[in-house]
Amino acid sequence: MESAQIDASEVTAYLGRLGVESRARPAAPTDDVLRDLHLRHLRAVPFENLSVHLGEEIVLEEDRLVEKIVGAGRGGFCYELNGAFGALLTALGFEVTPLAARVYGAEGRVGIPYDHMVLLVRTVDGGEWLADVGFGAHSHFPLRWRERGEQRDPGGVFRIGGVAEADGSGQGDLDVLRDGTPVYRLEVRPRMLGDFVTGAWWHSTSPGSHFVRSLVCSRVTEDGGRITLSGRRLKVTDRKGGSTERELPTDGEVLGVYREHFGIVLDRVPQVRAGETGVGAGPRE
Repeated sequence: MESAQIDASEVTAYLGRLGVESRARPAAPTDDVLRDLHLRHLRAVPFENLSVHLGEEIVLEEDRLVEKIVGAGRGGFCYELNGAFGALLTALGFEVTPLAARVYGAEGRVGIPYDHMVLLVRTVDGGEWLADVGFGAHSHFPLRWRERGEQRDPGGVFRIGGVAEADGSGQGDLDVLRDGTPVYRLEVRPRMLGDFVTGAWWHSTSPGSHFVRSLVCSRVTEDGGRITLSGRRLKVTDRKGGSTERELPTDGEVLGVYREHFGIVLDRVPQVRAGETGVGAGPRE
């Protein structure tokens, strides 16, 4: 991942956000450390698009992303979360390569170029992993990069397969499937964080982007379920798939949920712009 590394104090603060005590800093960039940090990130740092509706600028520079997540106690969407996580992993000695992906829509069509960003991570154990802490509802642990069979995870059954298996195109791209359904199509060419600026701009400004049309804040819970606030609708799902939902009628309740369940302190409730729908699009679900 081509960039200046974040410094030691930022690494310590970032690990603290993930619940890793300073004396327990990882000694080596191993498979087990990656798996642990991946799950911790999903539990501690929410997938959210609040900046889009608060009028906040989204800057794809690693120091700004780390400051947002660590200093401001916020989350973000894919470019921000995976960008910051990649910076942390790089500083810890992992070899990290950003990859671009295009997300499958409801009708089975892939999205825009640079629609999504994921990380290819290599460890000192010789492991190669697809890490993605920026997709909302997805795998809790990184996926084995070269494994083409089913990979069972608390988030579902995943598989990484060649596109040629599905459509005969033979373009060398890879589809990531969850429970048999294609989720996104990966390009295997290495990228840099700056390559995703146009995708981030489109997703934060275009009327065609579900991030512009909806509000979402979501994270994995300690018991393996998920808690999501979409607009004013709070949904809590347990690890077995059972769920409860309720509407939050007052601004005070909404701000309280952001603060108590996501660690996000706001002075006003984000509002979807007039003419756009405020609920209905979950965290890439």
